[in-house]
Amino acid sequence: MNVVVLVKQVPDTYSERKLAAADHTLDREAADAVLDEINERAVEEALQITESQGGEVTAVCMGPNRATEAIRKALSMGAHKAVHLSDDALAGTDAPATARALAAAIGTVESVDLVIAGNEATDGRTGAVPAMLAELLGLPQLTYVRKLSTDGSVVTAARETDAGIVHLQASLPAVVSVTEKINEPRYPSFKGIMAAKKKPVTVLSAADAGIDPTEFGLANAGSQVVESAPKPPKQAGQRVTDEGEGGIAVAEYLTGQKLV
Repeated sequence: MNVVVLVKQVPDTYSERKLAAADHTLDREAADAVLDEINERAVEEALQITESQGGEVTAVCMGPNRATEAIRKALSMGAHKAVHLSDDALAGTDAPATARALAAAIGTVESVDLVIAGNEATDGRTGAVPAMLAELLGLPQLTYVRKLSTDGSVVTAARETDAGIVHLQASLPAVVSVTEKINEPRYPSFKGIMAAKKKPVTVLSAADAGIDPTEFGLANAGSQVVESAPKPPKQAGQRVTDEGEGGIAVAEYLTGQKLV
């Protein structure tokens, strides 16, 4: 099994996230950067598959030079190699174009049997890139998966929906996106961290991947944020001392705030 797992570096959810004043895009330099937690689970699932079926895991990432840190995290967990699509021309690329760029990067990996991604990134939350990627690659898609298994030729999955659990099956190769319920990711060992430094990382520019830069980037995005403002600071609450009429005071406050 040759498994590709998509990884992304995102601002840490424990850091304050801000938008850049110039173009209203996410200011990635203003916060600590980490491998997205859902990608850790995607990497874990890829590793479990190759540990039982044999084969190797290739981490594929689209991002700036700084994203090397996230790639190394995936490699320290056990991924065997990585492809890093890094080009300033790709900054600000929207979801459809991101899927096209990732499809191009995956196209440089030979004999891909399975592509695993997180269901959505915590910095954008479009939740659409895996499905778009499957369409571009011409592969079946099994999305929002909470349980996954494969025998090397067929992949079987359980998808969680509002109506219950749906059981899916498709022939390989295929694209799968997983939810946070898929597994608990392993912690990189010291040996894994040291080994990651020697694992191969292929760095591709847009030209290396056969991407036309004029079709990507913020200037060519299908949607843009044209205005933004920081959220207002929290205001002190109002304390009500109940001396028999507390309920009335609360009701009057809610009415004044147009909450009831």
